[in-house]
Amino acid sequence: MLSDIRSVHFVGICGTAMASAAAAMQERGFRVTGSDANVYPPMSTFLAERKVEVISGYDEKNLAAKPDLVVIGNAMSRGNAEVEAVLDRKLRYCSLPELLKEFFIRGKRSLVVSGTHGKTTTSSLLTWVFECAGLNPSYLIGGIPTNLGQGARFTDSEWFIIEGDEYDTAFFDKRSKFIHYLPELAIVNNLELDHADIFSDVAAVQKSFSHLIRLIPRNGLLLGNGDDPNLAPLLNVTHCPVKRFGLNESNAVRAFNLQLGATASAFEIPSCRFQVNLVGELNVRNALAVVGAAKHCGISNKQIQLAFDTFKSVKRRMEVRGVAGGVTVVDDFGHHPTAIRETLKALRIKYPTQKLWAVFEPRTQSTRRNVFQNDFPTAFGEADEVIIAEVAFANVLAAEERLDTGKLEADLRAKGKRARFLPDVDTIVRHLGELAQGGDVICVFTNGGFGHIPSKLLERLARR
Repeated sequence: MLSDIRSVHFVGICGTAMASAAAAMQERGFRVTGSDANVYPPMSTFLAERKVEVISGYDEKNLAAKPDLVVIGNAMSRGNAEVEAVLDRKLRYCSLPELLKEFFIRGKRSLVVSGTHGKTTTSSLLTWVFECAGLNPSYLIGGIPTNLGQGARFTDSEWFIIEGDEYDTAFFDKRSKFIHYLPELAIVNNLELDHADIFSDVAAVQKSFSHLIRLIPRNGLLLGNGDDPNLAPLLNVTHCPVKRFGLNESNAVRAFNLQLGATASAFEIPSCRFQVNLVGELNVRNALAVVGAAKHCGISNKQIQLAFDTFKSVKRRMEVRGVAGGVTVVDDFGHHPTAIRETLKALRIKYPTQKLWAVFEPRTQSTRRNVFQNDFPTAFGEADEVIIAEVAFANVLAAEERLDTGKLEADLRAKGKRARFLPDVDTIVRHLGELAQGGDVICVFTNGGFGHIPSKLLERLARR
C-alpha cells in the first residue's frame, strides 16, 4: 500500500517534528513539499538547507500537483483551505504519528518515553546513553537535547527512541499520539491531569495510558513509576513484563542513598552508584527510568555512567539563559503545577540562599483554564516572589472558565507570598529591571515564546 507513494505534502511543515520528518522523507528520495502559515527561522532555514520546498500560507493550489500522500499536522482543523481540499478530492492523508509509524518506526525496536512530566528530559538522557554506547539510535524528542543539537534524527539503527505525547493525534484522530509508536518498551514516568481541553479528569488520562500499555508485546517491558498512586492501577497487567521504578522499597528498580546536590544528583541501586548532571528528586526518577530501560537493552552500568558524566540537559529545562547585573535568568518549560513545584524545589537546591523570583505565563490549554486554580498557590511554595502574567489568548475563553489571575495573586498573598499580577512583558521587564538585585535568580515559566522575555530581561538588567 505504501510502495506507490512517491510524493508527500506536509500541511503545517514548520513544526519541529513535522520539519524533521519532511527532511528525512526528502533524504529517502521522496518528492516533498510543505506549507505553513508561519514560515520563519530556524525551521525555514533547516528545510531550505535540505532543499525542501516550503510555501507560505495555506491554499488549495498548493495541492495542484496531486501528492500521493498528505500529512496533516496536529494544529490543523476543519476550515483550513488545504484540509478541505484534501477531503473534497479524496486524497490519501495521514497524521504525523501515522507517518512515523509506517515509514520510520515499523521494524525497529521502539522505546517510548511517556508520562505527564519529565518526558523530554528522560528521552533525551536515554538517547544520549544509547549514543554513547555506540548504538546510533533514531530519535524524536519534543525539545532540543544540548548534547545532540537537534530534536530528531533518523538512522539505520535497530533502535528508535521517541517521546510519547499523550495529546491527541489530529483533528480526525482523537487518540493520543503515543498509540501509534509500536512500543517494545514503554516508560511511564507519572500520571496527572493535564491537557484539560481533551481530558476531563484523571480517569480519562488513565484510560489513554492504558491503551499504550495494552500495545506492549509479551516480550517487551513496561517500566512504570511505582511511587505514583495514579499510575498504580495501570501497572497490574499480565500480558507483558512489568518493572516498577522509584524510591520506595517495593520497587524493582529502586534508588536509595540519594544525594541531591546543587549541580548533580547521586543515587544507588543494588548493583551500582550513579551520578547525573541533573538537579532535584524528579530528575532522579527520570534517571532511574533510564537506568532500567538501558540495562534491559543490554547497556552496562559503566556505559550508563559514562553517558551521565557528559549529559548537558535540555534547552528550556531549567536552562540558565545568562547572568546580567548579577541576576541569573532561567528559562523553563514548566506550566503544570507539579512541574513548577518540582522545578522550584530543584532551583532551591541549586540556589539555596538567593532570592528566587518566579514569572509565570498561563498559556497551555490547562493553565489558561481554572482547573488548577486551587493548585497553583502551593506550586510556588519555594519562590520568594511570584509575578503572574495575563492569561494567553484570554478572549477565547469565557470568564467563568478562565484562570482567575486576581484570585491567584490574592491566594498567594494569603499564604504569605509576595505576589503581583503584571499583565504584559514590557511591564514585567521594567518591574524586574528596577527591583531585582545582584545575586537574585529569576525563573520564567512558559511553554511558549512569552515575548522573548528571558532575552529582554538580560538586556534590561545589563543596562543598569
